[in-house]
Amino acid sequence: MEAFWLAVTNLGRDEVFIVVLALYTWLVNPRGGRNLGVAFALSYLVNSALKFGFDLPRPFTNDPDVASAAAKATAGGPGLPSGHTQMAATLWGGIALQVRRPGMWIAAGLLVALIASSRLVLHVHYPSDVIVGLLVGGLFALMAARIHVPDDGVVRWAVPALLLAVAAFLPAGTPREYGTGLGLLAGFWFARPTFTPPRDVAGRLIVAVVGLILVFAVFLGLGALPQSFKDIGLVRALRYALLVLVAAEGVPLVLRRWMPKEREE
Repeated sequence: MEAFWLAVTNLGRDEVFIVVLALYTWLVNPRGGRNLGVAFALSYLVNSALKFGFDLPRPFTNDPDVASAAAKATAGGPGLPSGHTQMAATLWGGIALQVRRPGMWIAAGLLVALIASSRLVLHVHYPSDVIVGLLVGGLFALMAARIHVPDDGVVRWAVPALLLAVAAFLPAGTPREYGTGLGLLAGFWFARPTFTPPRDVAGRLIVAVVGLILVFAVFLGLGALPQSFKDIGLVRALRYALLVLVAAEGVPLVLRRWMPKEREE
């Protein structure tokens, strides 16, 4: 059964979150996707701060044989809280709270429960890690449904500039997760998705396929930078901020035929 649980736990990978956030923003709720992105980035930063602040061990720290090599490969950094669990709860819980449909509630609950369970079955987290991840992720999911991020005025520019300035002054040896989180937050905060999602099936397929090709071309291209360079705090933040802006504004610009600008009220 390990192959099954490894497949489930990989639903908590960064690539899956990129796909889900992009498709939700493009095809369902552009402005809601931006709010969800801000909450997701904040959840990511808080998860990183808690992990490295508490610096608690994982189940295999003292007993290496309790988890397989494949399972350990899915576990990076300290144990509490579970990042897979927290980010899944933020993402899927946030979508369910925004969509407010019974089917979405069921799908979100099932996905989060499976991902959380996989971390326990694979012996890469303690139950306390998963429980805290669920609670913190749930709080940010509520935030995703309630916040309205300003999309004009000086606040739209000042907050991302401040975040990138913080990234520029991160001390050497700072875990790279901080640069990632700061970049995601800067990108989502600055993004201004003013397009209308495609309504026909053909348009939705074109946007999904071409959009994801463009996004992953940028993701993989930036990931090909030299390791020593791309892990500099500011460089890492700029990488992820650019990725968000390409998804939120670049793709709608390229695919304007299927993603027209929303009408002014």
